[in-house]
Amino acid sequence: TEPGEALSAAEARSLRLSPVVRKIARDHHIDVRNIMGSGAGGRVTKEDILAYIDAGAPTVAPQDTGGAMARQAPVQAALLAPNPLATAGLEPDRYERTPMSVMRRKIAEHMVLSKRISAHVHSAFEIDFTKVDEIRKAKKSEYEQAGGKLTYMSFITKACAEGLGKVPIVNASVDGTDIVYKKDINIGVAVALDWGLIVPVVKNVDQMNLLEISKAIVDLAARARDKKLKPEDVQGGTFTITNPGVFGALFGMPIINQPQVAIVGVGAVERRPVVLDDNAIAIRLRAYMTIGYDHRVIDGAVADQFMQVVKKTIENWDPKDA
Repeated sequence: TEPGEALSAAEARSLRLSPVVRKIARDHHIDVRNIMGSGAGGRVTKEDILAYIDAGAPTVAPQDTGGAMARQAPVQAALLAPNPLATAGLEPDRYERTPMSVMRRKIAEHMVLSKRISAHVHSAFEIDFTKVDEIRKAKKSEYEQAGGKLTYMSFITKACAEGLGKVPIVNASVDGTDIVYKKDINIGVAVALDWGLIVPVVKNVDQMNLLEISKAIVDLAARARDKKLKPEDVQGGTFTITNPGVFGALFGMPIINQPQVAIVGVGAVERRPVVLDDNAIAIRLRAYMTIGYDHRVIDGAVADQFMQVVKKTIENWDPKDA
């Protein structure tokens, strides 16, 4: 079956689709391989496919391979095509072949598609977390008693919401030749799991205080690890934060989560020597934060303006706001 065509019964079974999902996909001419599933192992659920349809997702008539889905076919075909070079020169007993999981295939397809769609550019900023760390230590037990966990990510999420409010094009999407400005600020926070990567979404972050954000992140991350997320928990994101620094990376160059136009990667927060304004040298907690943005609609100066808001918010955090 070519990408964009209807799935055969055997393919539907291999994707572990329920009869209800298969019927909806068939009736609406939906290629479920283009849907990021929220079920166990990336399985597409009834709620996922209905949300996909409600969002105005493109469909392909049975006889039509020239529509929006067909235009994605070269990307998916190239991704899924056999690669003889992968085992060139290797004896059969010197490698092991394992099929990608459904979720791994979905992630691969979405990442390749995003690189094809968006004109990716990255800029890196070094940000001082010393003041935030002091607040975090002072408020740690208070937040834990309230059911939250005051991590750096809580501060970063709130700071990004500030930036999105002041530079709204970073909270937009592209639809053909139109720019769609989103009125809600819904920030996805990537969670690395043993079986893949999932991005639960904190909704209306700009309307939440720091405690509410910390509790939301704790709840979503826990349910992600327990495979108890609901479809609506991973839908509706307008911006994404990923945190390679948790594994020790100094910075990352993340791929934009479509249909968004920007993503921030957070590097490891660590002690570094810094030259202060009076030329004295001090040890400060610093981290690199990288913004990846779609140059079709966001110029470098605009991305930098957004990051300056984020940087200023984090470095000058008022303890009264924690």
